[in-house]
Amino acid sequence: MANEAKTHGTVPLNWEEVWYTNCPVVSASNVEEALGWTREEFKKIGVEYAYFRSVRENDWYPHYIHNLDNLIRVGGLFPPVHVHADIRRTRLLGATHVYEGGCMMVRARDDIYRMTDLRGRKIGLSKSLNTLKNDWWRVTEEQGIELMLRMNGMSRADVEIVEFPYADDWYGDPKMLVPFENPTELWLTRDHKHDLSVRPLEGALKNGLVDAIYNQSKYFQHLQEATGEFKAIEDLSRYPDWTLQSCNLPAVYTCSDVMAEQHPELVIAFLKGIIKVGRWCNEHKHAAAAILDRGTFYLDVEDTYRNISEVDMVPNLSPQNLAAVEVGKDFMLSHGYIKNDFDVRTWAAPEFLEKAAAELLEEEWKKRSMARLPEPTTLGKALTLRLG
Repeated sequence: MANEAKTHGTVPLNWEEVWYTNCPVVSASNVEEALGWTREEFKKIGVEYAYFRSVRENDWYPHYIHNLDNLIRVGGLFPPVHVHADIRRTRLLGATHVYEGGCMMVRARDDIYRMTDLRGRKIGLSKSLNTLKNDWWRVTEEQGIELMLRMNGMSRADVEIVEFPYADDWYGDPKMLVPFENPTELWLTRDHKHDLSVRPLEGALKNGLVDAIYNQSKYFQHLQEATGEFKAIEDLSRYPDWTLQSCNLPAVYTCSDVMAEQHPELVIAFLKGIIKVGRWCNEHKHAAAAILDRGTFYLDVEDTYRNISEVDMVPNLSPQNLAAVEVGKDFMLSHGYIKNDFDVRTWAAPEFLEKAAAELLEEEWKKRSMARLPEPTTLGKALTLRLG
């Protein structure tokens, strides 16, 4: 797979430019494109910073297989776990967790009100036919389905899991092959809140081919319920056990090991911008929600705000975040979605966040020190002129 990854289209490596790619998830990086503070940090060191699909030469696959050395990826957990386990070594720079464990959706008028009503019934499970990328949506569904069954005293033997292969080939759509300046432009082009290519099982449920499907909590639940056609009968986010709430989350920040080892200054510049954006988001949640709504799957701005109101938007590598990453990684390993195991704590590189935060603090102290300098007195100005 590592050799195959090198065959996809990418621009030649140039360390005077850094590419980024974002999933449509809650992250400071998805707000940063509206503020431009990370781009400013790179400008200070003479480096261009741009969305990886802003040039035709880069195809879509670096987002999934990280075959650009000078790429920083921000997004769902499962693809970067797959990359680090089976394709190439990367470094985990930070994580942002939104505790949403997923919902089980059924048709609104069906006589189904709880998980136990699904005994003997059909639950859908998607299967991407695109073998060039990680099947992150299937991993999410399977993990969520198994957890919901277990929390209700059931197992897979109590239901019929029906597999639905789908093309997962929107990457080849001609309108997706043009350059995009940023992720928001991409998602608006796709009309992402109504794009069923990211909800591959919704049609199967609506048409009665299955009795229930798993949905990533809140993201799609509110969009679907707003139609009046669907309802949720289980929601893992309502449980106090945070380990149940790891559906392709936390969102993680990763870079290649080559960038981390050979050009740490690029990682530091990126994280300085992201830390500043994250702090701004924490202080201005409504404004952040308005920006995020353009590139996430919540129903609207207010729905976005409700779901990020308690989220720390500054990425971190806390013990709990690392444990959440480990939950997802272990599920992928146990179910054959990755071939090789690895130590999450070795993957994590907290030194970059620490260095970036320290540099920001030093810069802030310098600004404050300059601001406190007294105005020269008239006598002082005269002396300066004479001595000059």
